[in-house]
Amino acid sequence: MTVASWSIAPELAQYLHAIGPSEPNILKRLRERNEGHRLGKMSLAPEQAQLLVWLAKLTGVKRYLELGVFTGYSSTAMALALPEDGRIVACDLNASFTALAQEAWQEAGVSDKIQLRLQPALFSLEELLDEGMAGTFDMAFIDADKAPTPEYVDLCLQLVRDGGIIAIDNVLLGGRVLQDADEHSPPSVAILQQFNRNMPQDPRYMAITLPVGDGMTLLIKHPQG
Repeated sequence: MTVASWSIAPELAQYLHAIGPSEPNILKRLRERNEGHRLGKMSLAPEQAQLLVWLAKLTGVKRYLELGVFTGYSSTAMALALPEDGRIVACDLNASFTALAQEAWQEAGVSDKIQLRLQPALFSLEELLDEGMAGTFDMAFIDADKAPTPEYVDLCLQLVRDGGIIAIDNVLLGGRVLQDADEHSPPSVAILQQFNRNMPQDPRYMAITLPVGDGMTLLIKHPQG
């Protein structure tokens, strides 16, 4: 997660926010609260949430899967955007952060749309497949720990319908993807470098990476992907 697009000058970011969609009050309060948190940089940037909402509206998303909830900015934004019969499965393992997310969902009046699965995301994805949920989600957003990203994508490709969208945050790792990975680098550096290199040739999806936030990759699942 990231609180702003690092490649955009602050004054231009402010201008884009001014001419973009208005931020709902509940999201503004949540963002301001996150800014005072020692881990506030883990929150999603407003322009990223706006992009996800725009894609959801464009493609008629009703079933949305989220990996990495933090305090609930992105899940609240998406729940507000989904139709009344829309549903979200939100996966995280931090009870303290997700308690704040649940407060936000309640305040926004969207808690009935969201099912929280509080355990490692890989376990939740496997459970969803075991429950017969393959091919039932319209969109997935991956914003959990970075090292398992390839595994998350593999499982989300099974859970998302043909033509569905998978969004992946932080694919630039604050610029560390440009650095040579060595024994001192976090495992996520080499893993995401390899993942990013392989994306254009992967036959399961069409991919584009945008300089939004800390880099957001969007995948459209090909049939039989």
